[in-house]
Amino acid sequence: MSSAMGSTISRRRIIVQGIVQGVGFRPFVYGQALNWGLSGFVLNDSQGVTIEVEGTSEALDGFQRTLSRQPPPLARIDSVATEAIPPRHEHAFVITH
Repeated sequence: MSSAMGSTISRRRIIVQGIVQGVGFRPFVYGQALNWGLSGFVLNDSQGVTIEVEGTSEALDGFQRTLSRQPPPLARIDSVATEAIPPRHEHAFVITH
């Protein structure tokens, strides 16, 4: 963890499995990351969707709550695995392929 302007910055890798491809999940994640002021990326992979997000603990927790409780209507989340990883000090959130 690092500190920026008095706030501790953390990064998490979140792997989401279920019906999360082809249902608008990545654009949803992108919008929520911007809403919570997070940087990082989201991508589809063989496991489902991988998300890396970086920001304050409060913002990361809020992002994860929204992800779990209010997914897009056509999505179905079967499992979410989260791990803490070192911050990269990025300044944007992107959808990657």
